Parts: sequence; C-alpha cells; structure tokens
Amino acid sequence: MTPLVLVHGFMGGSDQWALQKPLAADQPLIRPDLPGFGRNAALPPLDSIAGYARWVLDQLDQQGITRFDLLGHSMGGMIVQEMVRQAPDRIARLILYGTGAVGELPGRFEPIETSRHRAQADGPDATARRIAATWFLDREAAAEYPACATLAAQSSLAAILTGLTAMQGWSGEAHLADITAPTLVLWGDGDRTYPWAQVQTLWQTIPHSNLAVIPGCAHAVHLEKPSLFNATVSDFLLKG
Repeated sequence: MTPLVLVHGFMGGSDQWALQKPLAADQPLIRPDLPGFGRNAALPPLDSIAGYARWVLDQLDQQGITRFDLLGHSMGGMIVQEMVRQAPDRIARLILYGTGAVGELPGRFEPIETSRHRAQADGPDATARRIAATWFLDREAAAEYPACATLAAQSSLAAILTGLTAMQGWSGEAHLADITAPTLVLWGDGDRTYPWAQVQTLWQTIPHSNLAVIPGCAHAVHLEKPSLFNATVSDFLLKG
C-alpha cells in the first residue's frame, strides 16, 4: 500500500496532523518533524528549501520507502516541490496545500523581513503565538489555536530565522510545468499567508492538476475543517 508523507510547514511539526489520523484507514501515514521544529526542535535547522527536501528524502530512504504519495503544507509545500525535482519518479500523487511557487510572497500578512526583525525583537515564544494566530480564520478564538501555538512555540529562534531565510531565497516557478505526478492544489479561501494569485499559478501551470477551495478557512484548513479536509484528500488519493 502506498504511504502518504505529510510534510508540515514553518513552525509546525508532526503533532499538527493529529486530526488526520482517519486517513490512516486507507494508507500508512509518514509524518516527519523537520530539523529545528516539533519533535526535532533540538536538531540544527537547515537554511534552504532544497536542503529540507533532501533531508526528508533521506529519512524515507532510511525507512525503505521508495514510492509514496506526498502532501506539503505552507513551507512544506515548497519542500515537496523540491522533492519532486530531486526524485520525480518516487512521487505517485502530489498535494500542494496552502502554499505557493515562491518564498517571498506578495500579499503575505507581513513581509518576511518584518517577521525576521519581529522574531529577533520579541523572541520565539511570542513570535510563534502571534504568527500561529494568523493561520486561523478566527485567530486566537479558534478551537485548535492553543495546541497549534504551543507546537509552534517549540521552534527555536535559530529555526525561525533559518526557516525565513530558506523561504525568502526560494522559487519553484520555473519547474512547475515539469511536474508529472497527478496534483491537487488545496487552499482555504481566507488564507492570509498565500493569496489566490499564488494558488492560481500552481493550478494553471502544473499539468494534470486539480483545485479544491475550502470555504470559511484560513491557512490551517486541516485543523479548522478536518473532516472536509480529510475527505478531499482521500477522494483525490483514492482516484489513482
């Protein structure tokens, strides 16, 4: 059975996928924690999207996993695009969720440089809780915000700063047309991090791509409407 690899985003971790456990009824779930984040917060963070992609592929090699479905959220969506570049024949189906084709995002809730300066001034805990609030349509009032913010706060200042550097220096636009895996682009219509223009670029440039827009959600659809998110993901993955 083809496993599904779930790659979390900036200041995320494997624990953020707790509400996606029903997906394990259809296929094994692989949920890595990126270096510097989540359960791997003690590991030295990496400063490039390509480096994170290679790290995930190496982890899969160590587990003997050669072919898999792949889902990436936010910065994780950039990482999985790089994984497709580095190992195109290993990905059966691809889901790009709440992400885009460039790291320096026009229309982001704040410029990356502002996030860097504020992180240095405010510290990692305050930064994690402030940024995590932007991921939910209802901000701090969202039911899943406390757990998400606590997970984000595990990130060290070094991980936050190197993650911002990795995103700022990355673009995958030139390689979108080379993606051959069947692809789902999934987005919440209230996303404050990735505006529609980014999503539209993915959907209209990647061959064989489908689009799913979830209403009444921001950047954390998998936590805001987990049942709908899981059903959408399952429907796409089970087509193949």
